[in-house]
Amino acid sequence: MRAGQPGWTRRTALGAGSVMVAAMATQASAQLTVTIDRGTIRALPIAVSPFASADPEAAALGVQVAEVVAADLDGSGLFRTIPSTAYLQTPEDLQANGPRYADWRTINAEALVMGTASLADTGTLVVEFRLFDVLSGVELRGLRFTAPTADWRRIAHKVADDVYARITGETGYFDTRIVYVGQTGPATQRVKRLAIMDQDGANNRFLTSGANLVLTPRFAPDGQTIAFLSYAATQPQVRLIQADGTNERVVGSFPGMTFSPRFSPDGRQLAMTIASDGNADLILVDLASRGQRRLTNGPGIDTSPSFSPDGRRLVFNSDRGGSPQLYVMDLASGRTDRISFGQGRYGSPAWSPRGGLIAYVNQRGADFHVGVMRPDGGDERLLTRSYLDEGPRFAPNGRVIVFERADPSRGRSRLNTIDVTGYNIRELPTPVDASDPDWSPLRR
Repeated sequence: MRAGQPGWTRRTALGAGSVMVAAMATQASAQLTVTIDRGTIRALPIAVSPFASADPEAAALGVQVAEVVAADLDGSGLFRTIPSTAYLQTPEDLQANGPRYADWRTINAEALVMGTASLADTGTLVVEFRLFDVLSGVELRGLRFTAPTADWRRIAHKVADDVYARITGETGYFDTRIVYVGQTGPATQRVKRLAIMDQDGANNRFLTSGANLVLTPRFAPDGQTIAFLSYAATQPQVRLIQADGTNERVVGSFPGMTFSPRFSPDGRQLAMTIASDGNADLILVDLASRGQRRLTNGPGIDTSPSFSPDGRRLVFNSDRGGSPQLYVMDLASGRTDRISFGQGRYGSPAWSPRGGLIAYVNQRGADFHVGVMRPDGGDERLLTRSYLDEGPRFAPNGRVIVFERADPSRGRSRLNTIDVTGYNIRELPTPVDASDPDWSPLRR
């Protein structure tokens, strides 16, 4: 739902004081800092007070909203949320009298989030929040969100996104979803279904029944359409499905197996691999006309395409040089350059939404790594190492990578996230084994 549309509003509606505070934000911003570099991350100590309400039902929701906000910020690795058991000021006193900054400094909080929750019309929740710089004693931000009560978690994610953005200067990524392949059953008879969940693992749903094998789901830029590989027909093919599990359909008719789909940044085209006559090449499909353009035509396997954010280039994996390596193609001229020259085999590239990095999988001997490099191949860094790390994909702000990690000692496969600096690796909760993740854009 877009902010401002019926059913969901987002606006600065906390009175004239908010406008005055915005003018003072520059003074406070010098105090609140999150240190981010390749070697260290200094997590900012922040307190998130339960959102107050005189109504018991709204108060219970206010507590839950604050808990999700705190979990989002803490999970980013850029914030350290202080447990609410340490707070010296009650939510009610905060609401009535404002922050007692000395109390929050006593527990070493440098930032404070407070708010209120109320129930308006039937089934409507209104949440107001304020963000304070505790060290400077200045209010930084104030917003109001209105949505159906059932969407209280989305309100919490949007509050967290706004706090994250105000303090770090980067776009948040909490009001997003992850699509993946859920796996159940014995190793020799795995049932694989498309599944979708919030980025924190909540609201998990299965989109397909498991009657047919599915692989590599990829979001369209609108976050509402998903492309994936399906074995529903005699010949495996790329299909589309809506994010609510409806309207499954084929992309088109092709003279061979199609796989590894990826949407262009404008959502109008789909890059994918077509395998026929013993060869595997990249093609570009116009989704409106279903017209096709062949991008590669040579021996070997060209696969796993991913667009640059401006849509002008494509990174992909190819064994044309004798071993799987990464190549970047200029779509206008067709010029193609190899960018990976390190040890081992390279695959599964993903271009960062920021444009400055490409994530990939590198296999060296028995070890698998998720790594990043610049689009020209420079500044290569390996972020992980395990028995099997696969399928890295960026969060929409380019700060975090989600990937699949197999653990043979426990007989399972799970999704993990890691900061692009190589710190803050965390496992995402999923009800079943999980693989092939992709991260949605921010929801509207």
